[in-house]
Amino acid sequence: MSNLNILIVEGNIPEDTEMFVRVAGASASDNLKNLVLKLEPSANIKVINPDRDEETTEALNNMSNYDGIIFTGGAMRINDMTDIIKKHINFASNCFKHDNKILAICWGLQVCTTAAGGKVAPGKNGAHIGIASDVEINEEGKKNLIYKNKQIKFNTPAYNFDEVYEIPSGATLLSSDKVNKIMALHFKSGNSEIWGLQYHPDYEYQQMINLANERKASMLAKKHFESEEAFQDHMSYIREEDKKLDFDNRTHEVKNWLDIIKQ
Repeated sequence: MSNLNILIVEGNIPEDTEMFVRVAGASASDNLKNLVLKLEPSANIKVINPDRDEETTEALNNMSNYDGIIFTGGAMRINDMTDIIKKHINFASNCFKHDNKILAICWGLQVCTTAAGGKVAPGKNGAHIGIASDVEINEEGKKNLIYKNKQIKFNTPAYNFDEVYEIPSGATLLSSDKVNKIMALHFKSGNSEIWGLQYHPDYEYQQMINLANERKASMLAKKHFESEEAFQDHMSYIREEDKKLDFDNRTHEVKNWLDIIKQ
């Protein structure tokens, strides 16, 4: 195959993108773009935002040019169902009409799940704030190429307050943890094949810590942590985990997806 052509779909509105750039060092789409280029330096990457109708129209008109699509994470929440959120879901639905291989990360998983008929709601067992611990790959996951060479149980950067609670028809659950039963899915919708992750192989732990510090006041007010001390203890835990997680183990899923779309 010649150089890969990849479409990255930004998951944030401009105000949140500004915050991500300031706090995490890059927009969600640029963060993913940078990772893809580390893994596949010759890839050609186009970034669009579903909030911009001209960009989605152009992408859909040229969908056959892309070897794969990545839907990024983001700060919106599905059940707010704003006009912008509807645009994200509608764009995913239109993507499904084409023969696509899609990687959907965090918010991207929730968007693609909703577009395929699944359901998303606030997490019943709390949130992942910077980290997901003891994510375990199930028997179906062990057979799926997205988890090739991945440790069966692992910790990973993650940040989500919502979860998929009803999977699309025909979807296969690949991994779970104590916070979210649905940590990874594989499903087909329309003519597309989707791998969805409720965590972030694209982010480093320090970026997660920076995002948590930015949102600390809000999370304390909403009782995600009982106290400042509890919050700081959690940040210390993430810093310790940062010492254990290397680049290759963190990013296996993205590398594996890139290998899938080369086939």
